[in-house]
Amino acid sequence: MSDIKNVILVHGAFADGSGWQGVYDLLKADNFNVRIVQNPTITLEDDVAMTKQLIDAQDGPVVLVGHSYGGVVITEAGTHDKVAALVYIAAFAPDKGESVGSLIADSPPGAQAPPILPPQDGFLLLDRDGFAAAFAGDLPAKQASFMADSQVPWGVGAVAGTVSCPAWRTKPSRYLVTTEDGMIPPLAQRAMSERAGSSISEAAASHAVYVSQPAAVAALIKEAARS
Repeated sequence: MSDIKNVILVHGAFADGSGWQGVYDLLKADNFNVRIVQNPTITLEDDVAMTKQLIDAQDGPVVLVGHSYGGVVITEAGTHDKVAALVYIAAFAPDKGESVGSLIADSPPGAQAPPILPPQDGFLLLDRDGFAAAFAGDLPAKQASFMADSQVPWGVGAVAGTVSCPAWRTKPSRYLVTTEDGMIPPLAQRAMSERAGSSISEAAASHAVYVSQPAAVAALIKEAARS
């Protein structure tokens, strides 16, 4: 089978698709057709629908990539016939009936909780003062500060959204574990990736690895496209 040339990138919570710029540039330089889902992260159902709409528009097989909460989106949307492979970047990889909420509640003992503020009007944000250490510890202070101040509110409906049919049960997957992650504990990442039967790689990086180490992320996506 020839290499897959279509890649769709799905961002996670508290961020938007612009964070994929570095990964996008590297993939485009290798002649990949790259599209980025600007999912509103209000409900899982809407995010999956937007992702499937973009998958529909591609002219061949797709590598579907998700960061953080985006992993839930690709787990549900990845059953689409055009999806050939999944790539999880420091992401949640739920099983049937699971949600971000249920996975967080089952975090490894002693894991540091991310600095999520109490919900307001049905949305969540990260505490600005704790953002850099939890989300972007390997980014320059100015860049981490900008990300903290440009957060996208995360809907509690998206946090509670459950997966009906996990795509990783029928599609090959790769997973990048970030060992310096303050949002999703590395132990939890490894447990989810092992359960999914993913091919596992590691990066000494923060949760924002797609920003801080785009080459490592792009390399994993290229591997998936060539398998």
